[in-house]
Amino acid sequence: MNHAPAVQLSKPFEVSNRLVLAIAVPMTLAYSTTPLLGLVDTAVVGQFGDAALLGGLAAGAIIFDVVFSSFNFLRSGTTGLVAQAFGRDDTLEQRAVFLRACIIAIVCGLAMVLLSPFIATLGEWFMGAASDVTAAMDTYIRIRLLSSPAALLNYAILGYFLGRGEANLGLLLQLVLNGVNIVLSIWLGLHLGWGVAGVAWGTLCGETITALLGLTIIARRFSLMPKVAWGSIFAPAAMRRMLALNGDIMIRSFVLMGAFTLLTRQGAQLGTLTLAANAVLMHFFMVSTYFLDGFATAVEQLAGRAVGARYLPAFNKAIRLTLLWGFGMAGVASVLVLLCGDHLITVITTAEEVRAEAAYYLPWAAFAALSGVMAFQMDGVFIGATWSRDMRNMMLLSFVAFAAALLVFGHYFGNHGLWAALHVFLITRGLSLLAILPRSVRATFAG
Repeated sequence: MNHAPAVQLSKPFEVSNRLVLAIAVPMTLAYSTTPLLGLVDTAVVGQFGDAALLGGLAAGAIIFDVVFSSFNFLRSGTTGLVAQAFGRDDTLEQRAVFLRACIIAIVCGLAMVLLSPFIATLGEWFMGAASDVTAAMDTYIRIRLLSSPAALLNYAILGYFLGRGEANLGLLLQLVLNGVNIVLSIWLGLHLGWGVAGVAWGTLCGETITALLGLTIIARRFSLMPKVAWGSIFAPAAMRRMLALNGDIMIRSFVLMGAFTLLTRQGAQLGTLTLAANAVLMHFFMVSTYFLDGFATAVEQLAGRAVGARYLPAFNKAIRLTLLWGFGMAGVASVLVLLCGDHLITVITTAEEVRAEAAYYLPWAAFAALSGVMAFQMDGVFIGATWSRDMRNMMLLSFVAFAAALLVFGHYFGNHGLWAALHVFLITRGLSLLAILPRSVRATFAG
């Protein structure tokens, strides 16, 4: 179906703090369960007392995360398109968007299953680890990749629910996913003694059960509605729009991964101590991003809904409220890191030299959340409004600024320069998107 926004009647709705928090809080809780899963998997394999198994698990998880983060567009792209259809009260298009996303997820998932030997071999070559580590990594990757269709379907399912503002269902699915994963990883990996293979099978079962649950909920809902014609699902204009949106988001995700990979590499050039200290400090920043991600998800849905409804007041208020909440939560996180960071560092590592090095650079990590608020929120706005080309271009611009800052500041100021470059990256992302926001708003809401 080809909708023409220029003739779409405005459908007013009120954006309130309660509406923002109804999306942000459940998703913050959902995102924060992910580190627990990694901790349990590591603890299960760690009980075998074999460093090679732990190394293989860690390396395999990194390869898998890199591969699957490339498909995050299935979540965010679906959220934006469903939110806009939701704002127009177009239930048929909401269903069509979801079904398009499912088709893409299944095709890509099956392709990854077929390519699993190649992906595993490429990952092993890239890591270049010892033979026993490589063997454990190979086992983990090959089993995990079997879950690809279910895992990618879960992205589409979550995107559909978030696009409709049903964050509680999103939280439910994440709790089921991680809960089943944890229980089965402990049972298969530890109780049955399967080790790394048990952890991988536990994850596969968690992804599959969650996908079946999500599809069941949606299928029951769809069964009460008129059927969508296949011609609407495969409408050329709609498919082109979704593929273009997903392609832009994929490029943006690759560039974002590249930036953090480059930051880690430059840290390694300064020595093992600096690399270890930065790894500890990045945990603080990553935890604070759970709160930023929650409010970014809220503005994705609300901005997309406002674009679909063609109601500018809701769009502007969604940006204003999520920015206020984002800066507020980031400020609290920064203060907590400054006050408690030294104690948290001692919990994370027992190495005295790493503790001292991490404490020295702690303020940089503490204020990273504040520098990142605008970047996260503007990303959410542009994803929800499906202004993906502008978001992609500003990410590329920000990466150039980041790389230049990394080389110059890193050369003259060492690790202080690396952290300064991260702040430059975050601030440039946010301000560059904010600078082009008025133009995009005028083009979308004109008429």
